[in-house]
Amino acid sequence: MSNDQPLVIFTPSGKRGHVPKGTSVLQAARSLGVDLDSVCGGRGICSKCQIAPSIGKFDKHGITVSKDALSEWNSVEKRYDSIRGLKEGRRLGCQACILDDVVLDVPAESQMHKQIVRKSLDDTHVELDPLLRIEIIELPEATLDDEIGDAERLGEAFEGLGIKIAPLPLSVLVTLQDAIAKGKDQVTVLYRQGDVDALADIIAVWPNIYEGRICGIAVDLGSTTIAAHVIDLQTGENLASGGVMNPQIRFGEDLMSRVSYAMMNDNGAKEMTQAIQEGLDHLIGEITAEAGVERWDIFDITLVGNPIMHHLLLGIDPTPLGQSPFPLATSEAINLRASELNVSIHAEGRIYILPLIAGHVGADAAAVAYATAPHQREELTLVCDVGTNAEILLGDTNSLLACSSPTGPAFEGAQISCGQRAANGTIERAEIDPITKKVRFRVIGTDKWSDDPEFNAEVTGICGSGIIELVAEMRMAGIVDGN
Repeated sequence: MSNDQPLVIFTPSGKRGHVPKGTSVLQAARSLGVDLDSVCGGRGICSKCQIAPSIGKFDKHGITVSKDALSEWNSVEKRYDSIRGLKEGRRLGCQACILDDVVLDVPAESQMHKQIVRKSLDDTHVELDPLLRIEIIELPEATLDDEIGDAERLGEAFEGLGIKIAPLPLSVLVTLQDAIAKGKDQVTVLYRQGDVDALADIIAVWPNIYEGRICGIAVDLGSTTIAAHVIDLQTGENLASGGVMNPQIRFGEDLMSRVSYAMMNDNGAKEMTQAIQEGLDHLIGEITAEAGVERWDIFDITLVGNPIMHHLLLGIDPTPLGQSPFPLATSEAINLRASELNVSIHAEGRIYILPLIAGHVGADAAAVAYATAPHQREELTLVCDVGTNAEILLGDTNSLLACSSPTGPAFEGAQISCGQRAANGTIERAEIDPITKKVRFRVIGTDKWSDDPEFNAEVTGICGSGIIELVAEMRMAGIVDGN
């Protein structure tokens, strides 16, 4: 294709096409059916059409995007930036023009029809046994004869309970004396202790009896979406659930594309690490607000993900996972301070990452095994976790096998002409009458079935859950056989 017809690729939709050189991003989006918002008629006033160009080599697409792929900032963008400000790396789609092959990310706030990320938590009973524990401590009144500090007095009080504490972190030490004074020698202490014989880490000290929230977050770091649940660690109540699109999509929709991006670009892995850490921190801000708690009420995060997501989150080079024998940097569980991953929660908040199983079977599969426990069942049990990357577990009390395979590309368009991600208008449910073979379906955005007289939704495509259900219905209706 001539340079007069550069290729433009939009993420996360994956839509692409050649447009005349000099076409504005907004015009290109409209011509290709990309969901890019705009309400001011392209005058650079509303800022709804913001996009983020990606620079580097994209092996999957067979293109290299230079920093000159879009036109330079014009006076309209400069004026808008000086008055209201544009996030770093953002451009206004109505002003930026396409000059060469380019990959453009449409952030969630620029999409007219927001991506649907459904991440609910079922009511499965879980026995609550957190590592975080609370103790109300009565300290003896300090006297002139005391030759030890308040931290040491606190340690002696814990020894009276049969618990030895580790040296207090600075964040606790600077608040300790104020808490003791306000509580008149009575304090509530939050501590973390993994094993009975291990030293207890003091996390926080409050005056008197603390009545605030002590919360944790469970995170599933998926290839396409990040899901999270805020849990009250004292009651086990799920306070809020939410999810966002994984911002790494702009570097590649599947895992191997992201490994390729890291291999082909000097700072590719660092870019993706920064993107996922920022995305996780952003989701935590959203979900804590929904739960009605503050960031500093979060003391623990438990996180799972596939090996490539795991490595990129931690800033570990994922490229060895792109070729045989697919070695992991580590398969052990990891326990680290949240601040090490640029995540803002309580100053002493920790992130625990479950162990990985093998080169492409990760902590997410380990979590599924732990939650569903097929290895504790007498009957042979198959467990499938179907996402952009799917994990399959098969086992019983004798043994347990695990494997993984990419599935998102198949469901979302590789060989499915109408395949797309979950969004309003996407078919997510289907039923086939086994006698008449009549089909009815339901789309995201309405609870009406297609045979309801009040059904008036615009159908845009079919997502993975819709495809799975449709194939199952065809099998049960005798339309397709076991092959």
